[in-house]
Amino acid sequence: MPRLLTYNVHRCVGTDKRLDVDRIVAVIGEHEADIVCLQELDVGRARTGKVDQAEAIAEGLAMTSRFHPAMRVEAELYGDAILTPHTDKLIRADALPTVRGIPGLEPRGAIWSEIQIEGVGVNVLTTHLGLVPREQRLQAAALAGDGWLAGCTGPTLLAGDFNATSITRPYQTLARRLGDCQRLLNLKPSVKTFPSGFPAIRIDHCFVSPEIRITGVKADFSPLARVASDHLPLIVDFEIVQPSR
Repeated sequence: MPRLLTYNVHRCVGTDKRLDVDRIVAVIGEHEADIVCLQELDVGRARTGKVDQAEAIAEGLAMTSRFHPAMRVEAELYGDAILTPHTDKLIRADALPTVRGIPGLEPRGAIWSEIQIEGVGVNVLTTHLGLVPREQRLQAAALAGDGWLAGCTGPTLLAGDFNATSITRPYQTLARRLGDCQRLLNLKPSVKTFPSGFPAIRIDHCFVSPEIRITGVKADFSPLARVASDHLPLIVDFEIVQPSR
């Protein structure tokens, strides 16, 4: 059964302030995912030893990576990635809109790959939305519109760190386009992933199209996962089905 894992890895710096890419690889490797969506990756940044974290994690998992730098500072990159052991094709990697005039906002982006799962091309998108509600609304609307989700045909999964709970407008914009995997299972209580030491907030989400049937949702509450990043990984098991008419 196919499995997706989405994980904000906090540039591989744990809650103990220690930089450890191998620890992130170990957490992810426990779950044998077919699709891995990662947020907050450093590539070539001095603060994390100039390591290409997307490639290092992919290599440790025997996967390939598709990385999108949401932010560039000369040769230093910071962004999101989709990893898989399966055949994949990059469809789009691009910036998302932001709000002008508010200091300190980070650029945000998204990445879309088509991954061959059980002989079917599956659209997989990942993103990391901003912190300010105004920019989140713009970014969610962009993702729901032409060029992103509106352009997807067939089975589709959108996963990542949305910095938005289920009562917010950005979440609701996306939930009108795709189903929230936790709500599709009517999970009560919901699976929360932030902060990793005492997860109380649900801001990491996975949304799916009708061709995806969710069979399980969980987080990794292991001692290693609790210290490896400030988020826990969210793990989603699914099947590819014909949508009901």
